[in-house]
Amino acid sequence: MAYDVEILPPWRVPGRPTTDRCFVVADEGIQLTRPVTFVDALEGGWYIDLVELEETGPKRLVVHDLYVDIVVPPVSRRYEVLDLDELADALQNGAIDAATAVRVLRNAQRFIDKHLRDLSQDPPGSWPDFPPAAVLDLAELPPFDVG
Repeated sequence: MAYDVEILPPWRVPGRPTTDRCFVVADEGIQLTRPVTFVDALEGGWYIDLVELEETGPKRLVVHDLYVDIVVPPVSRRYEVLDLDELADALQNGAIDAATAVRVLRNAQRFIDKHLRDLSQDPPGSWPDFPPAAVLDLAELPPFDVG
């Protein structure tokens, strides 16, 4: 699934588009975005959110951010896992339950293993499947109406 989201004015970069395209890979519990607000070393990189979907009506899904994020810069073969502390805080204060936290951590590891790590290559020469093939065709679509 793909959708466009308006970038709120405080985070816009002058001269850049005012929307980002988001790609949800529901069976992996992830959402990928190539933020137009990334500059310098991150420009052209990807931001991955761990998410879950909620069906709130006919043909209506809500994407819930589940705290853990992964950033993949555009030129190096590295990635950063972010916001594990936010996941811990959400679990501690009851915003999520233990089963959800377990699912988020497992989905994060599965995503990393499937798309960002290839242990058969030494040294690693390329990503095994990143960005995921499932989103490449969607990335080429013209902007959706964000009204």
